[in-house]
Amino acid sequence: MPQYATPVTADLIRGALDLEATPEGGLIPHRLPPRARAQNTDPQLAAVEVQPSGVRVAFRTGATGIELEVVPTNRVYAGAPPRPPALYDLLVDGELTAQAAATGGHTLTVDMVAGTTEFTGGPPGTVRFDGLPARPKNIEIWLPYAQKTELRTLRTDAPVESAVPSTRRLWLHHGSSISHGTDAASPTAVWPAVAARSADVDLLNLGFGGSAMLDPFTARAIRDTPADLITLKIGINIVNADAMRMRAFGPAVHGFLDTIRDGHPDTPILVISPIHCPIHETTPGPGALDTEAFTQGRLKFLATGDPAEAARGRLTLVTIREALERIVGERAVEDGTLTYLDGRELYGPDDTDLPLPDDLHPDTQTHRRMGERFAERVLRKQGWARAR
Repeated sequence: MPQYATPVTADLIRGALDLEATPEGGLIPHRLPPRARAQNTDPQLAAVEVQPSGVRVAFRTGATGIELEVVPTNRVYAGAPPRPPALYDLLVDGELTAQAAATGGHTLTVDMVAGTTEFTGGPPGTVRFDGLPARPKNIEIWLPYAQKTELRTLRTDAPVESAVPSTRRLWLHHGSSISHGTDAASPTAVWPAVAARSADVDLLNLGFGGSAMLDPFTARAIRDTPADLITLKIGINIVNADAMRMRAFGPAVHGFLDTIRDGHPDTPILVISPIHCPIHETTPGPGALDTEAFTQGRLKFLATGDPAEAARGRLTLVTIREALERIVGERAVEDGTLTYLDGRELYGPDDTDLPLPDDLHPDTQTHRRMGERFAERVLRKQGWARAR
């Protein structure tokens, strides 16, 4: 049985921009700082920035058994088949060694058709890992990417020390639900996590499901955060929310980049356009839930806009890619560390063996393919990978 109880403190957490203290002595990781959260009025962004994609508890110990006391918020989708339990990934000296789900926690029931939610409180729970090697080792526990989590206490059968400070390069990535992790099987299966682990870099994942909207407060958060490489995956959320027209989109991209450059004058910045998504290639948003498929137990999305209106400035993935390539090309004349990547190099029309299951999000296999391609074509090619 565990003999040591260690409160989860800030020095044990990586991948978060802020930690919210709870009355019970726990910590809730946030991926946006307080000032950005104060300026946000969108419930969708508020819900996803507190989901800890890329956040991990990191420490060093000789323990053979580890318990992490947590209070997760479990999401249940009304009318949909039960989803698999949210997994915690355990890495021992960098290697994925075990996976487990937590007990207990709150329940948030989401009705996607009615657009409502219902919260039910629950008790603290525990995620446990046993049978670990009895030697000093570096531990990382990656938190479920789509589950708000309050961290309480580590219980171990040997003392816990803070992890040795990382000497790896820090990669800050911002994107949509695809970068956040939607439909990946576990936290280290999300494509930026796959890429970061493959190339041996540290990841700060600012992928926000449904919320990569070129918000100025997000740009300021990136501006104020140290990073060795910054990547910005822009476009799909703006299209499927029908949030802008081309007249607003171009200046918004320029402003987003200008703000980040204020804090990172020489940091390499890579702008990535959307991956291939047939429903939105030439059809504008808004996107919508396919209610007919949903009543049959299948989750599907569709685009509801009129393709003819793209000529009048409504955005599609085709016009988004054209605009991003032009904007980056024009700026790169004076900005030698700004580059562009067509997202279809990560997942494109030739990847027919891995169709998007819901017509919008990749599955685990596709996340893996995207991450491996990004590691090879960007992180290693640009010299960001470090030999293990």
